[in-house]
Amino acid sequence: MWDNEVIMMLVTNTGITLYMTLLSTLMAYVIGLPLGVALVVTAKDGLRPNAAAFGILDFIVNIVRSVPFLILLILVIPLTRLIVGKSYGPGATIVPLVIAAAPFIARLVESSLLEVDKGVIEAAQSMGANLWTIIFKVLLAEARTSLIVGVTIALGTILGYSAMAGVVGGGGLGDIAIRYGYYRYESDIMWVTVILLVLLVQILQVIGTKLSKKLDKRGR
Repeated sequence: MWDNEVIMMLVTNTGITLYMTLLSTLMAYVIGLPLGVALVVTAKDGLRPNAAAFGILDFIVNIVRSVPFLILLILVIPLTRLIVGKSYGPGATIVPLVIAAAPFIARLVESSLLEVDKGVIEAAQSMGANLWTIIFKVLLAEARTSLIVGVTIALGTILGYSAMAGVVGGGGLGDIAIRYGYYRYESDIMWVTVILLVLLVQILQVIGTKLSKKLDKRGR
């Protein structure tokens, strides 16, 4: 059973899982990072309080986060087909991964930015810094360590989502676990995929932790 074909299948799908996870995380941050910043800026105690804007953004984030990923995966199939041209495979899986991850990332970013000492923000305001200067040079700069930790958390979560996409033929290690472990009852292959998924999460977490500590030391 453990011939070169099976080994290459595992290696190839490990690469596919990493591809889906990393690209989805990057694209989700393109949406989630500014969304998280907007939540902080428009909040009641934010730099530019706006109850209407905050209410709309907060509602959207809460609604999308409330939908279980497997259900979301099915709900967005028409959108996935419109964007990618098909509803299965690694490329198609990225669409629901980004949609599911962006609100989660927005909350992570919001939480990180809220940890920034308000005294530092007030000092920047007293010096005449404008909104964008405070966002980029104060909020994001001061929260960089926490933001990196958030990236690590997001990667682990999105990797877990990508494994669930195997239920609908999303590709990657999750797809192997479903096809071989569930449909064919080949538990040894399923356990190998589980171990590989755990190792991937641990590796990403170690990298993120070391990077966050390095940035933290620079800030001292």
